[in-house]
Amino acid sequence: MKKHLPFLLLPLLMGPALAQTGVRKVKVTDLLRIKSISGVTLNNDASRLACTVTAIEPDPENKGEFRYLNQVWMSGTGDNAAPVQLTTKDGSSQPAWSPDGTRLAFVRLADHKPQIFLLSLLGGEAVQLTHYKYGAGTPKWSADGRKILFSSNISLREMLEDSLLDPQGGLPAWPYEKPGFDRNSNLAPNSARADADGNLDEIRAYLANNEKEKKAKVLDRLQFQEEATTSSEIFFNHFFITDASPAAAVTELTRGFYSYFGIDNVPGSNHFIFSGNMDPSQHPDRAQESSLYLLADGNTTLLAGAPGKRVGGFKVSPSGKWVIFDYGGTHITDIPQLALLPLNGSAAEMILIPFDRSRGNYTWSADEESVYCSAQSNGGAPLYKVHIPSGQVERLSGFDNGIVSFDVKGNTLVYAKTQVSDPFELYRADTLAKNETVLSSFNSWTRDRDLSTPEKHSFVNSKGKEVEYWEMKPAGYIPGQKYPLLLEIHGGPTAMWGPGETSMWHEFQYFCSQGYGVVYSNPRGSGGYGTEFLRANVEDWGTGPTSDVLTALDNTVAEGWADTSKLLITGGSYAGYLVSWIIGHDHRFKAACSQRGVYDLSTFFGEGNAWRLVPDFFGGYPWQPEAKKILDRESPITYVQNITTPYIMFHGENDLRTGTIQGEMLYKSLKVLGRPVEYVRHPGGTHELTRSGNNRQRIDQMLRTYEFFERWIHY
Repeated sequence: MKKHLPFLLLPLLMGPALAQTGVRKVKVTDLLRIKSISGVTLNNDASRLACTVTAIEPDPENKGEFRYLNQVWMSGTGDNAAPVQLTTKDGSSQPAWSPDGTRLAFVRLADHKPQIFLLSLLGGEAVQLTHYKYGAGTPKWSADGRKILFSSNISLREMLEDSLLDPQGGLPAWPYEKPGFDRNSNLAPNSARADADGNLDEIRAYLANNEKEKKAKVLDRLQFQEEATTSSEIFFNHFFITDASPAAAVTELTRGFYSYFGIDNVPGSNHFIFSGNMDPSQHPDRAQESSLYLLADGNTTLLAGAPGKRVGGFKVSPSGKWVIFDYGGTHITDIPQLALLPLNGSAAEMILIPFDRSRGNYTWSADEESVYCSAQSNGGAPLYKVHIPSGQVERLSGFDNGIVSFDVKGNTLVYAKTQVSDPFELYRADTLAKNETVLSSFNSWTRDRDLSTPEKHSFVNSKGKEVEYWEMKPAGYIPGQKYPLLLEIHGGPTAMWGPGETSMWHEFQYFCSQGYGVVYSNPRGSGGYGTEFLRANVEDWGTGPTSDVLTALDNTVAEGWADTSKLLITGGSYAGYLVSWIIGHDHRFKAACSQRGVYDLSTFFGEGNAWRLVPDFFGGYPWQPEAKKILDRESPITYVQNITTPYIMFHGENDLRTGTIQGEMLYKSLKVLGRPVEYVRHPGGTHELTRSGNNRQRIDQMLRTYEFFERWIHY
């Protein structure tokens, strides 16, 4: 009974401190109260903004279940702004202002396909604009407000059967890769009658029908794994334009058996900039490069691109003089350079601006003197301003919060921000991010919660790199008491955590409310610290990062408030890998938890759709002897016999990003060895289960983790 006494006394000791503040602990079901914000966009005079708000509500058709609801909201940007919900039907998102600010285009499902709707702010119901048979998304208005650009995702088979998209009845120039056939002969139409007992053409027609009716999947592709299932289909993203009036004709802007990743209109013209890979020799599954092109009067001209290079996000300047874009290598460990190109010039005139962070959401100032963007950095997602004439980069916001989405017009900046005090709200500021005013209260419920504030620290690791880490004391912390300490590890491995990262807000606060301390870090290989730091774990997923996260733990323990007999560890994806690696090499933890992990790198190459991590990080493939040695050395299952820590493992049953077989291998091995291990599978769950998956399962995973930890720290 004595060993349980501290556990029984803890709520009594913490209770008075919480009662005095008039606040409550963060509950596991508070997960359902978080409203997230995305797609923030301003009208041209900056008087109003629109955005998408995602809420979680009980599912009326499934008792005990919850659903995500996306709606378009609007807010004024003045001092007395009050956001209002514009849409009522579920699945409304991606708002885009007309140039005159009187209408919003947005996307909503119609007959099971995404379609574009128009909503007049002068009154009336939303009207469906597109009825495109392949669906329509990402709307963009033309400068005169008369037309709308949109994208659609179309399968290879659909394109081959569509006389408008493939009017000449052409076939891809790249090889289809079906063994035993000459180039693309398997794609040619087969007019034979389907007959299982017929001749060869009739048998092939019969087999093709089985594929069409989902009785068989014939996999000839390299990249056949999606997030939750396998697919033999190849899809292409194309761009189209239509008049901004219902029932108008649709005209394709891009065509061919390639995918295009982005498009922007050149102001003052009917020209367009787009990115994609138009190499006719490369199968889409093998094409890693992409280039930047100009589409003018039906002719396509290469603006920027080279073998081994990839063009990322881009934005044309307001006058159409410049385009800014990401330009870099194709490996996961590459951070693209920031590139600037005059549209009336040549690739030789491309200017590279030093900015060693992964960036996004480029937005030009009206005078074209500056470009705004956000970038993960040092535990936050600050807003940056790039001064074009000088190439100087200015950080406008702090590392202790994250700019989730933003827009700039004139002298007004609006954004959605996450911070410790609340996970998402809307703000207005000037263009230097000063004079901030909050515009919303979507997550005002957090104001009466006892929230733990992260304390930032750092140390220099064995490679001479500064590693940042954060410690969070338990809610109701009382100096002199000892508390369980949970080591949290991020995935990726190129992800980054910090006070400005949204996905872990609830989990960290929940465990602190349960009386645990939390410590997390950004070990070598994390994003947000530049190229050298990102590449510091190449061929070293285990030993080096382990040293970093355990040093953060040791430094926190040295402060004296952690109970060293109650140390815990958890993490997902790559962090699931690192948890299993650590407990195979270190026995200090009372219990461990990993989710959707990678445990055998050779198997991961075959069963996970993130398989390119293997050649990018380890220099080769499992059949190559030198690479195989490294893969075996770096695989946690190699050290399974050393794992004695009580261990709970989670996996979504439909997770194909990392795959499930490795989890079963590790679990079964531990069971054979007689070790204390528990394995939880969530039916239907994917790799994104803990972030955007079934909410009942998200709660289940968190509670099972907590219950397992409690089971062992009081054992």
